[in-house]
Amino acid sequence: MDDLKRVLLKLSGEALAGEKKTGFDEATCVNVAKQVRQLTDAGVEVAIVIGGGNFWRGRTSEKIDRTKADAIGMLATVMNCIYVSEIFRTEGMATQVLTPFACGSFTELFSKDRVNQYFAEGKVLFFAGGTGHPYFSTDMGMALRAVEIDADCILAAKAIDGVYDSDPLKNPAAKKYDTLTFQEIVDQKLGVIDLAASVLCMENHMPMKIFGLNEDNSIVNAVTGHFTGTDIH
Repeated sequence: MDDLKRVLLKLSGEALAGEKKTGFDEATCVNVAKQVRQLTDAGVEVAIVIGGGNFWRGRTSEKIDRTKADAIGMLATVMNCIYVSEIFRTEGMATQVLTPFACGSFTELFSKDRVNQYFAEGKVLFFAGGTGHPYFSTDMGMALRAVEIDADCILAAKAIDGVYDSDPLKNPAAKKYDTLTFQEIVDQKLGVIDLAASVLCMENHMPMKIFGLNEDNSIVNAVTGHFTGTDIH
């Protein structure tokens, strides 16, 4: 499948919630699992980061301390990863959830050695808990983990089908980009991923593909070359 041997898939929590906008839409999660199974059956190593927006968005809370709000957001991603990893198991895949902080017996601590060991065992890995620190989004967790594990590419599955010059939900004339550079994202403050994550990817030459999760077979298409989203390099 293309030249990608190890990928990091970023899933938005809102996209996994489907029409409900909160919690989980099981049919959507099963569809993701079936697509990832196609990739792993073809020999692609897959790690997954999931946002927490279907439960909590700490940066929108104005009542409580930011560090506590971000802690809640990190735990939301742990819940998401535990749930989705179990859906993956029902589709015949072995999984492991890794976090940057201890969660009892629910997860294991992240380390690159552990990642390589579990990939060698054929497991799909879930990186939950973000960076483990406040003031960093799951975008930053996504970029950091992709660089750490030497991923070939980040696959960012979102609720919209790529990067636009303005919000396509508000502006019907919004222009979709086929390709972009991280420098352009930083310079134009496009907001598709946060600036710190953009800079980390740019400095470490980590390419990214952004596409719509709800499009048919979109995850597989992002790897096999039948790609209609936005390529970022």
